[in-house]
Amino acid sequence: MAKKSVATLQTGSKRLTKAIKMVKSPKTGAYTFVEAVMPPEAVGEFLDKK
Repeated sequence: MAKKSVATLQTGSKRLTKAIKMVKSPKTGAYTFVEAVMPPEAVGEFLDKK
């Protein structure tokens, strides 16, 4: 299971969330971090994707 980190950013009237997840590479076995800034409603879907 990858570790999850979520931070809430507020810019003007828009609420955005920066989500970071750790993903293991199938080729090398090394871990990389994938970051995305999105609305808070989309965070669960982002973290559930493989």
